[in-house]
Amino acid sequence: MPVIIILSAVLILIVSTYLYLLCPGTGRQNRMKPFEKHFIAHRGLFSDPGIPENSMPAFRNAVINGYGIELDLQLTKDGRLAVFHDNSLKRMCGVSKPLCRLSYAELEQLRLSGTDERIPLFTDVLGLVGGSVPLVIEIKPSKNFEKTVAKTVAALKDYKGEYCVESFDPFVLRQLKKTAPDILRGQLSRDYSDEKNKPFIERFVKTNLLFNFIGKPDFIAYRFDQSDRFSYRICRKLFKPVNAAWTIRNRRELDEAEKNFQIFIFEGFRPEQPSPKKDLS
Repeated sequence: MPVIIILSAVLILIVSTYLYLLCPGTGRQNRMKPFEKHFIAHRGLFSDPGIPENSMPAFRNAVINGYGIELDLQLTKDGRLAVFHDNSLKRMCGVSKPLCRLSYAELEQLRLSGTDERIPLFTDVLGLVGGSVPLVIEIKPSKNFEKTVAKTVAALKDYKGEYCVESFDPFVLRQLKKTAPDILRGQLSRDYSDEKNKPFIERFVKTNLLFNFIGKPDFIAYRFDQSDRFSYRICRKLFKPVNAAWTIRNRRELDEAEKNFQIFIFEGFRPEQPSPKKDLS
């Protein structure tokens, strides 16, 4: 067999495998339209000092001003769904412990950023929002992500409102696809080349979205200032998923992100938005 035929066959196999790994979910883009109609407030509409991130006032503030909400979920020691971003409580609460090592009763004794605000439960946030604005729910990577997914799905079972779930961990999306396939799911990603403590192959695969075949995400949430990364560009051009930009911090960045993204997660400023919602105070 001529060498050229062998090389062509190998090249076709490599390209086919690459595209298979890269291919996200398709066919549910229309269900993402409500998220395109709202700017999404990162961890709520917070301000320092006064209104901490991922706090009830931050979520109330977002609703009043008509913004969608991005928030973070992780499990407490006693299996409650808490809304909190960091693995450690140090930055927000001054306690050098991971949230997962404390019960919610213990967390209730802590305060956020020197205010009187506590770490909220997911159910309390759902009650506050009540379907008035879209929710972008991030499940934080953890060893017990299956339980976190199950608790999240259960909490959302009777919720009347627009929401989607995203994660940096593709296995979270796979679990979500398996247990609640109707829920919209998104793959969070960025360029991981700075994580020198991680194996090269892990950084390469995560940067280049080569786990998409596992979770089949309905949208890709990529760091907006890294949107020129090769595989992300290929994914965007070839498969045309809905694209969410994180995290936009000023009008200039928003103008730049509008070239490649349809959904915008922001903090630190207020982009123009439709008329405010009702006062929830």
